[in-house]
Amino acid sequence: MPPPLLRVAAALALLSSPLAAAAGADAQLTVLAGQPGAVINRNIYGQFSEHLGHCIYDGIWVGTDSPIPNTDGYSNAVLAALRDLHVPILRWPGGCFADEYHWKDGIGPAEKRPSIYNSHWGGVVENNHFGTHEFLNLCEKLGIEPYICVNVGSGSVQEAMEWVEYMTSDASSPMANLRRANGRDRPWKVRYVAVGNESWGCGGNMRPEFYADNFRRYNTFLKDYASGPGNRLYRVACGPAEDDYAWTDTLMRIAGPQMSGLALHYYTIPTGDWSKKGSATQFGRPQYFSALGNTLRMEELVTRHSAIMDKYDPKKRVGLIVDEWGIWTDVEPGTNPGFLFQQNSMRDAIIAALNLHIFQAHADRVAGADIAQMVNVLQAMILTDHDRIVLTPTYHVFEMFRVHQDATLLPVELTTPNLSGTLEKIPMVSASASRDASGRIHLSLVNTDPDGAATVSCALAGASFGAVTGRILTAPAMTAHNTFDSPHSVEPVPFSGATVSGDRVAVVLPPLSVVVLEL
Repeated sequence: MPPPLLRVAAALALLSSPLAAAAGADAQLTVLAGQPGAVINRNIYGQFSEHLGHCIYDGIWVGTDSPIPNTDGYSNAVLAALRDLHVPILRWPGGCFADEYHWKDGIGPAEKRPSIYNSHWGGVVENNHFGTHEFLNLCEKLGIEPYICVNVGSGSVQEAMEWVEYMTSDASSPMANLRRANGRDRPWKVRYVAVGNESWGCGGNMRPEFYADNFRRYNTFLKDYASGPGNRLYRVACGPAEDDYAWTDTLMRIAGPQMSGLALHYYTIPTGDWSKKGSATQFGRPQYFSALGNTLRMEELVTRHSAIMDKYDPKKRVGLIVDEWGIWTDVEPGTNPGFLFQQNSMRDAIIAALNLHIFQAHADRVAGADIAQMVNVLQAMILTDHDRIVLTPTYHVFEMFRVHQDATLLPVELTTPNLSGTLEKIPMVSASASRDASGRIHLSLVNTDPDGAATVSCALAGASFGAVTGRILTAPAMTAHNTFDSPHSVEPVPFSGATVSGDRVAVVLPPLSVVVLEL
């Protein structure tokens, strides 16, 4: 059976039709507006910020004494860019870093905080000036839900329990009073808590049975201190690496009733080889096709892990949280290998859109996702250089797609040819649709073909067309990217390639394009 709410098939017969010969390739799309699906959880558009390279320091945080324009130590330019992005949730402090982080080192007067050695990422010494208060105050400034990852690998149950108390308790208790002594009277609203990170690897090299028992133990002592149902903790268990289906089965069997979410990590490695992943900007068609093929594995992973979760949780109470994803390339030449700084091209914008479409198609199970990472690391939204910033093509996809947040998924039926000249079966066109609270329908479309335009003939079943407006993100080359000297090479512009005729709309998608239409 096709994946839920999305049927994609190769339509080779179309390639021989007169219309296809004229336009290059055709896709047929029906939006089932009268058959609404699940609500697209806004947290699918979440971000990830780890103490890694210049994500935190010299990225989000420049310090109050910095010559870079800042507000309370946060870069003004980064703050402004994140506000426009409508970031729903932010994961911190890691990543592998989380299981070596001891939160009490990062509270109190900045000058009295002990420095720490970051053994995972670059071997740098950090001054701990960005800690719990700085992270939670950032989230508060921007209206972002904080997502805390507690230390299971080298920490203790007591440490995790006390951190939750420190952040969320309003009682006259030791940790709440310590928070008050450090300048914060009222508690923060912190709902999302991950119990460890990659416990199968850098988080402790645990067996699934051992981790499942640890999750149950930690879960017992992570208390709901704040009153009201909106303040109950959403506890996320460490899920599998990629296709470790046995891990998911074990976790759901042993700890499923205790968890709110299960994390999944999967990265797009362009070459499929972790030792030589390939350049972010110097690549050809074979590497482009390989990257897209590896990205589309996300559909299989989400489908198969969801099926295991369905076995133990048929009512879909537990959310699948893809809290690390994105393309991972070799670092930019001349940069610290441990800082994972990579450029961000039009290829990465296509990859981001394809992943988001997959998550939305599984909105009945996928309750969140966090791209890695927000600033200066891996598939970043923003790159910084002192007081200059660059908004990446991936940033622009997230900004364009924000219309899907909290909207109701509308199923689509899509028939599309696959790309030619590649062993991977890569659909030329990808689509996702939703209806927002005001009744507006938004349709996002991707043409993955680096060479040819695609014509999409779209029908609305259960609704009628009015005006059609849109925006497009495209570039003449798949390697196109923004730099500090040319920051506007790849950015959205108004789209005029949609034509309404009766009960259908014809959309001509240029090569390498991401389009969002409002119907």
